[in-house]
Amino acid sequence: MELTVWRTFVTVCRLGSLSAAAAELHHTQSAVSRQIAGLERQLGVPLMERHARGVRPTPAGEVFRHHALTTLNEADRAVRAAREAGDAAFNRPLAVGATPSLAAGIVPEAVRALLTQAGSIRWSLFPGLSAQLHHRVATGALDVAVVTDAPPGLPRDPQVERRFLGLDDMVVALPVDHPQAGHGPVRMGTLADQTWVEDNDGSAALLHQHAARAGVSARIELSAADLPGKLALVATGHAIALIPGVLTRVLRPDVTTVSLVDPPTRGIYTVTPVRGPHPCAAPLLKQLATAFASVRPAHAAHRPTDTDARPTGPTFHDDIRDS
Repeated sequence: MELTVWRTFVTVCRLGSLSAAAAELHHTQSAVSRQIAGLERQLGVPLMERHARGVRPTPAGEVFRHHALTTLNEADRAVRAAREAGDAAFNRPLAVGATPSLAAGIVPEAVRALLTQAGSIRWSLFPGLSAQLHHRVATGALDVAVVTDAPPGLPRDPQVERRFLGLDDMVVALPVDHPQAGHGPVRMGTLADQTWVEDNDGSAALLHQHAARAGVSARIELSAADLPGKLALVATGHAIALIPGVLTRVLRPDVTTVSLVDPPTRGIYTVTPVRGPHPCAAPLLKQLATAFASVRPAHAAHRPTDTDARPTGPTFHDDIRDS
């Protein structure tokens, strides 16, 4: 079967019209009809059916359309990869994704080190949630993503390769004039009478869970739409907040942090496609590992088991939404 015929079929499905597909593909309508009829003969099942306003795929046609579209996308990616490899592959833009807290510091630091080492590279940074970023790597929209194993966890996907960077301790963000500023680590009981702010239900659940382990409760009396909003409320003295430890070095100057005794933690991972990786992906992964290690205390060093390396669902230490 020729991919040209597959492309014709997918186009007809998308437009719902033989004539519209013929116009877009610069074919005659009869040529498009012959291609669809020939494809149906090869497969031995009807793929299209007429209706009042044009044509639509049959149930068999819809199944074939789904797989044909995946094949065509992969074929296009193969053509682009071959052309880029023959025409200086390092000129291909590097698409990097990261959760908000990782996009705020570690990822830009790692890319800066990569640029120093490899020279000028066009690149873009796309913040997002872990599940979204994981999917975009699998579909080829991103070359590298830095994610967490926050609920609902990272899926198993044979199209991507995941590497463990380490564990990130959660810390407490405080206004700089807070009595606990400059102290630590502190026990949760020390902060039991404080007003807390949270920006999502998952993070609030983690805070309540950690407080319960300490035999106290946490009063979450304020809410924020996002991480910057949460930090603004901390900076102005309205509340304190639980935040990712990786943010410590890039906080606004009117916010400080204090570490917790036995803090909640989350796993940090890089995700890359198995096939057709960007030439700069491997050196960037090394720089990401270096950047992450530079913000980790020595006692937090950890290497996961094989199960840790490919988690399939949420774990206690990441009972938070991506941030």
